[in-house]
Amino acid sequence: MDIERLNKQLFLWIQSLNKKDKNFLLARLASLKSVYPFNEYEYRLMFLLNKKIISFEDYEKLRHAYVQERPYLELFGISPRRFGDIWAKQHLRDIDNRLQDPSKKIDSNYQGEYDLYLPQKERIIKIEVKACRAINTKKAGGLETKALNFVSKEQFWMNFQQLKLNIVDVFVFIGVWTDKILYWVLSNEEVKENPFRSHQHRGGIEYQIGITNENIQEFEKYLVEPKNLVGMVIKKAKKKI
Repeated sequence: MDIERLNKQLFLWIQSLNKKDKNFLLARLASLKSVYPFNEYEYRLMFLLNKKIISFEDYEKLRHAYVQERPYLELFGISPRRFGDIWAKQHLRDIDNRLQDPSKKIDSNYQGEYDLYLPQKERIIKIEVKACRAINTKKAGGLETKALNFVSKEQFWMNFQQLKLNIVDVFVFIGVWTDKILYWVLSNEEVKENPFRSHQHRGGIEYQIGITNENIQEFEKYLVEPKNLVGMVIKKAKKKI
């Protein structure tokens, strides 16, 4: 169930209200102030439940249908820093515990310039992790209300930014939709030569790569399944080891 089908179902239930209750609800919604997690959907459902248009069982079925198709929706509700700096790295470590947090104990020159490392016999592989969420760029509201599922035809732009070249061996880009997570693995050279790379700031040393609904097919060659992620990291870095 997508947001459009959810709205249609709620509309049908609202039509079952008597005229007085329906007018009251519509007027209330027009001036309703929403503060997460109390929003217009919660208000409509509570009103319908109170007026006995729906049962708690109806609510549970609707909730299950919506949540089941959006297992990653909660990731759109966390702050950008927690999402990019905390969740993304922990997510990759959960996929494969060979990926580890760097420190001065394993790299005496480490100053926070990369996110994870992979120990090898010859040396460590330095990995930079970037994560973005797919949102409807033309819709107002918080990220949760703009969140897109993978088959959506809406426009999106994932901007993987603050890319510093010649510091890490491999970049791992994580793209999150409400129902899907994709992983792209690029070597430093592949990022350097990517036609979609641009300066983040004029004259600066940081770059960005935007993955959009229009160019996502160009990145299919970098896609990896979670179980193959570490193997691909090793393969991409092997020329430097």
